[in-house]
Amino acid sequence: MSFQQLEVQLLSGKKIFFASDFHLGAPTHAKSLERERQVVKWLESIRHEAQVICLVGDLFDFWYEHRRVVPKGFVRFLGKLGELTDAGIEIIVFPGNHDMWMTDYLVKELNVKMYRRPLEMVIQSPTSTTRFLVTHGDGLGPGDYSYKVLQKVFESKISRWAFGNLMHPDWALWLGQSWAEHSWKKHAKADLPQFLGEKNEWLIQYAIEQENKKHHDFYVFGHRHIEVYHAIGEGQSHVVILGDWIVYQSYATFDGQHMSMQNFGTPSGSR
Repeated sequence: MSFQQLEVQLLSGKKIFFASDFHLGAPTHAKSLERERQVVKWLESIRHEAQVICLVGDLFDFWYEHRRVVPKGFVRFLGKLGELTDAGIEIIVFPGNHDMWMTDYLVKELNVKMYRRPLEMVIQSPTSTTRFLVTHGDGLGPGDYSYKVLQKVFESKISRWAFGNLMHPDWALWLGQSWAEHSWKKHAKADLPQFLGEKNEWLIQYAIEQENKKHHDFYVFGHRHIEVYHAIGEGQSHVVILGDWIVYQSYATFDGQHMSMQNFGTPSGSR
């Protein structure tokens, strides 16, 4: 598979930030609003250091764009994104499995960039060149075949057309939000996701497969709701799984030399 590429000339004193899995809208309006305020507070806290902010999927627990209608809410978050792009900060959005039906609303209104497939980012700093492969991560690697079939159904033009055109937007959004709520309740009853080891983590297996084809220094994913910093390729590359903002309020930064995983309000050392 050939990947889209983006080259970034990282300026002195600036950083690249990565975060994923905000799941705004779930599980209740009150809980979502509390999380949204934390996300906005984090975005404001990094604005003076950030050159690029990568939001790696599942920003919303459900999202669908009709031609003239989008889900109501999330105004603090969307307003902050617009404020940051207006200030010259580049924001890159990767739709996840919960918000795969994003189209061009955020692109047109907020001036973000959007990539639906893995993006190869080449970060040039004054002293080094670092290659990243970044994507949400759903449906990648071996296994999870039932989801991969479902993913193809949901991503098909027929499904998107039917959902957007055969129901009133109120009914369509209610149905989508109800589906997402069912998924949320199902996972809420289970234990927190745990790291399953290299052989059983499909995203790590996907990264190893890609590394055997072409070297990348970092593979960055969301989706799994676990915090992972795992070496592959005899330590020459690392897989970073970003955690989430439901439990961990976690994110990663790259300063041109070092990748650092942190939790908002609890800084940790670089790795």
